[in-house]
Amino acid sequence: MTARAATSAREPLHVDGEVIATKKAGAYRLLTIAAPGVPARFRPGNFVALTVAGHVARRAFWIHRIKESSAFGPTLDIVVEPRGPGSRWLAAQPTGTRLAVTGPLGRPFALPKEPVSCLLVGEGYAAAVLFPLAERLRERDCAVTLALAGMDEAHLVSTLEARRSARAVTVITADGSVGSRGTVGEQLPDLLRRSNAAVAYAAGPTAVLRDVARAAETCGAWSQAAVEVPGPCGTGLCHGCPLPVLGEDGVPRIVRACTEGPVVRGDRVRWAEL
Repeated sequence: MTARAATSAREPLHVDGEVIATKKAGAYRLLTIAAPGVPARFRPGNFVALTVAGHVARRAFWIHRIKESSAFGPTLDIVVEPRGPGSRWLAAQPTGTRLAVTGPLGRPFALPKEPVSCLLVGEGYAAAVLFPLAERLRERDCAVTLALAGMDEAHLVSTLEARRSARAVTVITADGSVGSRGTVGEQLPDLLRRSNAAVAYAAGPTAVLRDVARAAETCGAWSQAAVEVPGPCGTGLCHGCPLPVLGEDGVPRIVRACTEGPVVRGDRVRWAEL
C-alpha cells in the first residue's frame, strides 16, 4: 500500500447510514447502524458524528461494537442516553431511519507493545467505548480488568457482556442497587492494586477521568482518558472543542478534542481547566 493510500484509509467517511436495529438497554438506547465503509476503518476509541434533524450541530457518539450483518455487512453499535433534544430525537427513531454519518473520527486508544495487565474504568454510557478496547487487548494477551460504574443498575452498560470481555469485572453503583456501593474514586486504589495494572484506560465524566489519571500516576502506571468535550462538527474544522493539555515540552496548549483527542494521556490533561 502506498503512503497516500494508507492515509486515505484512515480518513473519515461521510456516508448515508441507516438504523437497522434499536432496543432499550436500561436508561439507554442501543442503536445498530449500517454505515458503509465506516466499520472497516474503526479502531477502539473512535467515534462517529451523526446529523440530527432540526439541529445544526452534529452529535458525537462512541462506537460500542462492530459486528457482522448478513444483510448489511459490518455494522456499528452506539449507546444513546436520551438527555437533550438531539439525543432524545435519535433514541426515538425507528428502524429504517436514514442518518448522515461521519466517521470513524478521533485519535484511538494506544495499545501496549507487550502483554501487560490493564485496568479499564468506565462510568455511564461512555463505558461503551471500552468494550472493543478490551477485545483488542485480549487479542494481545493482556490481562484485562474492567470496572463499570453508574448511578444505579439502569445506568450500567452491558454488564453481562463485560464478563465475556475481561478476566475480572467490578460493578459499582452510587445507590448500591447492584455490585459495590460507592464511587469510582473510592475504589480506585484497590482496583489498581488487585489488577496490578501497568496501563489504566478511562471513559466517563471528567471527575472519573481525572481520578483515574491521578491514581494511575501515583501507582506508577500509564493512563489514557477518552475525554468528552462538546464537538459541534466532530472533524476539527470549527475549533469548537478546546481541550487544555500540557505538550511534550511541558508548555500549556489548547488542542482540539475531536482530532488531537478524544483519547489523550491522562497526565497531559490540565484537569482543573477542563
